[in-house]
Amino acid sequence: MQDKNVVQVNYHQTGKSTNTNELGMREMQARVYQHRKSKYILVKAPPASGKSRALMFVALDKLANQGIKKVIVAVPERSIGRSFKDTELVKYGFYEDWKVDPQYDLTLNGGQESKVKKLIDFLKSSDGRILVCTHATLRFAYQEVADDHQFDDVMIAIDEFHHVSSDDSSVLGDALRNIVHNSSAHVLAMTGSYFRGDSAPILSPEDEQKFDKVTYTYYEQLDGYQYLKSFGIDYKFYQGRYTNALDEALDTTKKTIIHIPSVNSSESTKDKYDEVDRIFDTIGDIYHQDEETGIYYIKDKHTGRMLKVADLVNEDGREKVGEYLRDKLTGPDDLDIIVALNMAKEGFDWPWAEQALTIGYRRSLTEIVQIIGRVTRDSSNKTHAQFTNMIEQPDAKDGDVEYAVNQILKAITASLLMEQVLAPEIHLKRRKHKNDKPQGDTDILIKGLKEPTTKRVESIIENDLPDLKAAILQDDAVQKGIAANVDANVMNKELVPKVVMTRYPDLNDDEVEQVSQYAVADTVLRHAQVETINKDGNKNEILRMADKFINVDRLDINLIESINPFQRAYDVMSQNIDSDTLRLIERSIDARKYDFSDDELIQLYNNAKKFVAEKGRRPQKNSSDEEEVRMAYALAKLADMRVRRSQSNE
Repeated sequence: MQDKNVVQVNYHQTGKSTNTNELGMREMQARVYQHRKSKYILVKAPPASGKSRALMFVALDKLANQGIKKVIVAVPERSIGRSFKDTELVKYGFYEDWKVDPQYDLTLNGGQESKVKKLIDFLKSSDGRILVCTHATLRFAYQEVADDHQFDDVMIAIDEFHHVSSDDSSVLGDALRNIVHNSSAHVLAMTGSYFRGDSAPILSPEDEQKFDKVTYTYYEQLDGYQYLKSFGIDYKFYQGRYTNALDEALDTTKKTIIHIPSVNSSESTKDKYDEVDRIFDTIGDIYHQDEETGIYYIKDKHTGRMLKVADLVNEDGREKVGEYLRDKLTGPDDLDIIVALNMAKEGFDWPWAEQALTIGYRRSLTEIVQIIGRVTRDSSNKTHAQFTNMIEQPDAKDGDVEYAVNQILKAITASLLMEQVLAPEIHLKRRKHKNDKPQGDTDILIKGLKEPTTKRVESIIENDLPDLKAAILQDDAVQKGIAANVDANVMNKELVPKVVMTRYPDLNDDEVEQVSQYAVADTVLRHAQVETINKDGNKNEILRMADKFINVDRLDINLIESINPFQRAYDVMSQNIDSDTLRLIERSIDARKYDFSDDELIQLYNNAKKFVAEKGRRPQKNSSDEEEVRMAYALAKLADMRVRRSQSNE
């Protein structure tokens, strides 16, 4: 099995993100608290940064000083409600503790109907200040509330905001929109994802403009830890059953969460219980299962250590295991490995976890962020955190190559997006004069970079680049372009602007070009490697971008646009897949470049035979002659058809 460490980010252990100020606030929490008087706040911050407590500080200030009478905290599932239990704040410097009356903690056991009634009664009553419920309870209650004005003087705090959508079918999204437009309610929305969602956006552009945005980056969080030094994303490509290849990917010396594939995915064997058994066999020999906790004791076949393993896949006994994970984990010795399907992702806290081993591509970028968040807690037992993705490699003899290729492309491009999230923040500015100097430590000056001409473009560049780059990398045409290793000019001047136009149909051509330039430049520069060289006694900072080296003081937009920003994705794929399969991938993609009729294929095939006889070579798809290009793609289409026909006859 081959692997490629696609992302490796090192950190400085400054301690800034975990140290607290005189009010007991971490750096991120203090940043949010500065906006406490804003009516609408949107917080983007990574898992473990302290969003729950940031909400408490803001909510308590609104109750004490801003005329807010009640606070409703909505979480996506009941288990996350634990994050908002009674919390001591006074002893750390704040003026009031966070207290939730047990009757208004609607994340405890109980029927949905009674919880909905309780929330409606809470809105009407004169007592009760803070209520915690699920998104579903808030959604159902809203449908029974006759008047949006019942949310006047109420603060609604929505945790894990990426679960909400502005799509017409999203009741909670619709409720939020109506509450914002028709009541005096304050809203605080929090998300650990740097992407607005993988289909419909959470807020309309008009509504999003109403929110004050507070962003705390993954880099700020991890760079400010005390113990964690580095984070990596790795790939393990396999053929056949993943359970047969697991031994090479699993490091039992690391505290690991194993997420098995969805039963609906191609990677699944369709028998999740058998998969768990095979994983246990890979680990070692089962010694016994603790009847009280449900935890398995397995003797590691490599080290002889007795490992404690939690099974969250099997329904039988899962409640006991969940209780153990919630209430009994006090240190790194209490657990070694978790095997899960859909659990142990969002809102799950196991700070000692070092590695997330995930089988199969995860379609949701938000889900990838959440999985990575499980292992990027700061803990004294680890200096490195790892996300390892096992991906099925296409077999050149397999007719369904295209699906496997798409999975690989999507997985690798997702990792490149995560690298963007994990990298230090940069701000791109136009270099107007030769002697211009950056104003801030994160500023990068670029000659020829277009300046935003409208507030709309400024807003996209300042607030929406992570989402835009996610949309670009998830675009089918872009991914096919990556697999085919298209020319940088095609990627940067055709494919990327098409995504920008689709995402922002209100932009004119000049605005599309401005946004595209920033998206491409931001991607290229975040992937660039910084090297320092000494020349004539002076230190010069050099950026290595793809195979080009350039002094950071001489960056030019023309140079940047001559680089394919996603070249690394192709490099990773080509280095990890054998040449026969790579040629098959390219042929499969080429075969779908044009939609030829049968008559056109026959004509182009005959033309190609004459071309070879006259020129002594095959038609080239990168030719400047359009007819030669069409012949090249027609031959690729015919070759693909022949292979598929022969495979169907086997």
